[in-house]
Amino acid sequence: MGDQRQAGLNAIQLPGPVTYAFLPHTPYSRLLANTAHAQGKEVMLHLPMQAMGANQLGPGALTLDMSHSQFRKTLHSSLATIPHVAGINNHMGSLLTRHPGHMQWLMEEIKQLDSNLYFIDSRTTHHTVADQLAKEQEIPSRQRDIFLDDDPSPEAIVMQFQRLIKKASEYGSAIGIGHPYDSTLKILTVMLPQLNDLGIELVPASQLVHPSVKLRMAEDTPPAEVPGPLVFNTNTAEIDAGIIHQHHTH
Repeated sequence: MGDQRQAGLNAIQLPGPVTYAFLPHTPYSRLLANTAHAQGKEVMLHLPMQAMGANQLGPGALTLDMSHSQFRKTLHSSLATIPHVAGINNHMGSLLTRHPGHMQWLMEEIKQLDSNLYFIDSRTTHHTVADQLAKEQEIPSRQRDIFLDDDPSPEAIVMQFQRLIKKASEYGSAIGIGHPYDSTLKILTVMLPQLNDLGIELVPASQLVHPSVKLRMAEDTPPAEVPGPLVFNTNTAEIDAGIIHQHHTH
């Protein structure tokens, strides 16, 4: 979040303790982070990192060609643009997060800045070492379990949300990442209030990463780079005029 004002404001209205990640040096990141914090929502820095392809990283990106001092200066500058930061996760980073040296730089700097800062590995490549290096530096950390909206179609988002619920139910906890797309926000607005009835509690990211939280971790076995097939025999969801209907399949 941070590039679009209205989409960001809409996202902040999602029910429950959703955690929001803001890109540094973007036009609305400070406004939106302050708004989220004022509403009791947790704020993260969505830190751009170099990807395998020629992706446009935007300002504040960490890249392989940086010296240690450039790396530190860029990180500090990015953090300074986002108020109320409780943690950090990577934006892109399929190249940088596989490099132990640069991830060591990052985690050492995070630890020196604030021992309470946590790190969520967005896991944009299965070769990532970010979570491993965070743990070695004793930084509270976790990995993303499910991307909700790589495919932004409503049907795909519902399916991914169901995978997230299934994983949380099986392992005790799970982390999902989505974007402030219209389709994602509409579906989450309907589905988040249903979590309690499913025995799922929505919590801020910090509650899953700090050592005081005793939960089984869904990432005990890292997933394949491409998610496997979804297996659901019941409760497949359909969307009709913004309403989630449950039905049984065989």
